Amino acid sequence: MLGRWVEFEFDCLPLRTVTRLDVPIDASPKYEAFVLRVKAALAKHGTHNTYYLHRARCIFHLTNNPDRGRVEFHIEGVVMTGEKDLKTKAVDLEITLGEETCDWLNEPSVEFLAETVKHAVAVEFDRYIQAGDLSQTEKRLEKIQKQIEEGDGFQAMYL
Repeated sequence: MLGRWVEFEFDCLPLRTVTRLDVPIDASPKYEAFVLRVKAALAKHGTHNTYYLHRARCIFHLTNNPDRGRVEFHIEGVVMTGEKDLKTKAVDLEITLGEETCDWLNEPSVEFLAETVKHAVAVEFDRYIQAGDLSQTEKRLEKIQKQIEEGDGFQAMYL
């Protein structure tokens, strides 16, 4: 038996940590497109209590056999939290159907599940916050920033 009916994984970029928006000259087209999407997210939502999720996927298990009844969505976009970063307030996501193993899947079902992805992201991001992952990321970024300011560190582009 599966332990979870919904799987969610993602990479998270706190938008307040983005300090550069120029695309490196030698950037791949894929990376350039990513930087431009982050730039658009910053222009639309700002840096305060906003987080850019990328390389994210949400998988629904509709049966207990992943070879029959598995629906995967790919996700990229912004999660906005409340004033103290304790709870998800809203999401602005690009959601696309990825792989699926449901020969009965139809368009209304895909639309329903895509809407459900938004709710699943909010629930899982709240769990991410509660687990302390967000604060650990912020502490790591503060440490790196301090090293840079003291001249002891190397700043990677687009951290």
